[in-house]
Amino acid sequence: MNEILTGLGIEERNLGGFCGEWMGSGPELEVTTPIDGSRLAVVQQVTEGEYDAIVSRAQAAFLHWRTVPAPRRGELVRQIGERLREVKADLGALVTLEMGKIRAEGEGEVQEMIDICDFATGLSRQLYGLTIASERQDHRMMEQWHPLGVVGVISAFNFPVAVWSWNAALACVCGDSVLWKPASQTPLTAIAVTKIACGLVSGSATRPNGLARIETHCPDSTSSSRTSSPLSPLGCRPENDPNLTASAPRPSRSARLSSMTIERKLRRSPR
Repeated sequence: MNEILTGLGIEERNLGGFCGEWMGSGPELEVTTPIDGSRLAVVQQVTEGEYDAIVSRAQAAFLHWRTVPAPRRGELVRQIGERLREVKADLGALVTLEMGKIRAEGEGEVQEMIDICDFATGLSRQLYGLTIASERQDHRMMEQWHPLGVVGVISAFNFPVAVWSWNAALACVCGDSVLWKPASQTPLTAIAVTKIACGLVSGSATRPNGLARIETHCPDSTSSSRTSSPLSPLGCRPENDPNLTASAPRPSRSARLSSMTIERKLRRSPR
């Protein structure tokens, strides 16, 4: 077990936030395995102030990342997929240890990550827009897709890594940055995946450090700021799309604000 954890960069004590640098000075979260209840590691969660810093860095990373050509963004996703192939067995084993899936299901979830990376890499060269016939003389209409901003992903404990990858790989090639809130039961897999991604991002001038972000938190300490910050991926601004999966009832405030986001999008859509 210790060999699996250390091979993925998991230590006895781990900081729970990342935005180009690791941070976390909030309450401690003890992570145990459902297999026998033994302790795996401890995660130092982020404070509300640290969460705000992570969101601000996510926005700054987005402003740079959106200017990088899509095929070059796809190259990063391809490299992430290749790295996931190398650590598939260990990461799948960590899913088993932390969440309780059988080994085959744990590795199968990592394979889902690899598959979406392959898909997104191809998509990076297919972000087409339509050219539309116009009734005006010497006039041309074209459709062009633009990056949205910071994309928030909240993942449930029963799919601790696949849900993030389905959203992050696509958001990355489309020019968006990603902020990930993993389930409190499974923060170690999220930390391991973030270390894989940030290891490929760091050291490149075209890849902003902090493009891959993670935040673990005490449930009551940052829920208000997450849903109300003007830069928050879970705010009710129409350009920020929350993607939520839930293993327990969602907080009514988050559900209410998510419905407001959808309602605003519908009102803005052409009839």
